[in-house]
This record gives sequence, C-alpha cells and structure tokens, in this order.
Amino acid sequence: QVQLVESGGGLVQAGGSLRLSCAASGRTFSGYAIGWFRQAPGKEREFVAAINWSGTSTMYADSVKGRFTISRDNAKNRAFLQMNSLQPEDTAVYYCAVRLSSWVTTNQYEYGHWGQGTQVTVSS
Repeated sequence: QVQLVESGGGLVQAGGSLRLSCAASGRTFSGYAIGWFRQAPGKEREFVAAINWSGTSTMYADSVKGRFTISRDNAKNRAFLQMNSLQPEDTAVYYCAVRLSSWVTTNQYEYGHWGQGTQVTVSS
C-alpha cells in the first residue's frame, strides 16, 4: 500500500505562487507515475499534471500549461507541483495520486492511490 499526504496549500492572491508537496510512505513510488488532480466546489475532479517514473515525461492540462510545473524526488519519495500566476479559477482541493505503472495518463481512474487533498484558494 502507498499512503500519500499532500501539503503546501493555502490562501494566495491572484498572480501569486504556491508549491504543493506530496509525501509517500508505505512503499517506494520511484517506479510509478504520479498525478495531480483538483476538484473545485460543485465540479468534477479534473486532471492537472502527471509525471512518469523517471521524471523525463510530463503532461499538463491546457488550463495550467506554462504556469504549473510538476516534479519529483524519488530519493525522498516526494512529488511537487509548483503553481505560478495563480488565478481564482485555480481554487480547488488538490490531490496527488499514484498510478502503479511507469507511464503517465490523464485518466484519474488509472490511479489507484490517493491522498486526502490540500485546499488551494486564490483570491481576486
């Protein structure tokens, strides 16, 4: 089993930045893909970004391309989401998830392990 804990969320003004962290325990996730997803109030959970096992391949939702950067540190069993130029529409609960495969996908149903989420609120 993999346990995931997100941190780094908070309240920020539009145009600001936050860095989310995802810490894994229980087993190493170095061989697996990591995804970040978000769910805004009243909306479906949506894909944000994903990174493959080695960090050499990434995917982003169109809405965050050029503003968000996903990365990972396998030695520390951590993944990160650097979020810049935040906008009110980025307000959501952000979740990290592990896919027990080396390769990335935007499909949330391919990810079998999820954290509890961290709230990001962007004020205008």
